Amino acid sequence: MPALPSSIIDPLWHQFSRLIPPLIDTHPLRCHRPRISDRIIFDKLIAVLVLGASYLKISDSTCSATTRRARRDEWITAGIFHKLEQICLESYDRIIGLALDNISVDGCIVKAPCGGEIAGRSPVDRGKQGTKRSLMVDGNGIPLGCVIAGANRHDSILLVPTLKTLSRFGDHLPGRITVHLDAGYDSKKTRSLLSELGYDWVISAKGQPLQAGARWVVERTNSWPTRGFKKLGICTERRGRVVEAFIALANAVIIIRRLIREAWITYCWDTRSTRRP
Repeated sequence: MPALPSSIIDPLWHQFSRLIPPLIDTHPLRCHRPRISDRIIFDKLIAVLVLGASYLKISDSTCSATTRRARRDEWITAGIFHKLEQICLESYDRIIGLALDNISVDGCIVKAPCGGEIAGRSPVDRGKQGTKRSLMVDGNGIPLGCVIAGANRHDSILLVPTLKTLSRFGDHLPGRITVHLDAGYDSKKTRSLLSELGYDWVISAKGQPLQAGARWVVERTNSWPTRGFKKLGICTERRGRVVEAFIALANAVIIIRRLIREAWITYCWDTRSTRRP
C-alpha cells in the first residue's frame, strides 16, 4: 500500500521527474550495474517521510539504503525539492490564490534524538536535543516558508529570516502585509523590526488570556507535518540540508492536498470525483 494516495503522489512525481537533471554516464566501459529507477527512489523517500522508517528498515531487493541516500543527496544538490515546493505554491496561487495580505508566523519544537547541525537543548523536554521550525503561512494556512534551528533558539530571533523567505514571490506581494504573532513575539524589538520591514502587525499581549485571532491557521499547519509526517515529528536526520529537503517535500504534499480540496469545491471538470476529497 503506498504511503500517499495516488491522487497526490502521481502529480507530485509527474512534476518531480521533470526537474531531475539528465544523467551523464562517465563510466569508461559503460558496463556497470543498471541505475535504479528514479520513481522507486522517490516512492521510498515518500515512505521515509510519511512513516518515519529508517532507510535500512525499508530496504529491499529493489533499492538499498546506500543508493537511496546517494540519490537523495544528488537531488538536494540540484535543488529539486525546493523547486518542487515553489512550483506547488505557484500552482496554488494561480488556481486558488494565496492570501498574502495576512500572514502568520510561529515556532514548533520537535525531538531530535540524534542531535546534529540543527539540534539544541529543548526548553520543553528537560534539556534533551530538539529542533525548532519557524513556519510562515498565508491567511488560509498554506505554508510559505520555514526556517530551522536548534530548539534553544527563541522564536523572535528566527522571525526576520522567516519573513525573508517571502522573497520567493518577487514582485507579486501585496502593498500592505499584516503579520499575526503570538505573545512570544510581544516586544519593542519585534515591533521595530516589523516597522523597518514595512509590515503591519497584530501581536498577542503577554499576561493576557489566550488570543487566537487570525493566528490559529499557523497552529493548525504546524500540526500537519508533526502528525502526518513522522520523519518530521521526530527528526532523526543530522544534516540541516536534508531536514530542509524533507520539509520542502512535506510542504509540497500539503499544498497539493489543499489544492485538490479547494479546487473540488471551486471548480467543475468532467473527471471530478463525486466524493469530496
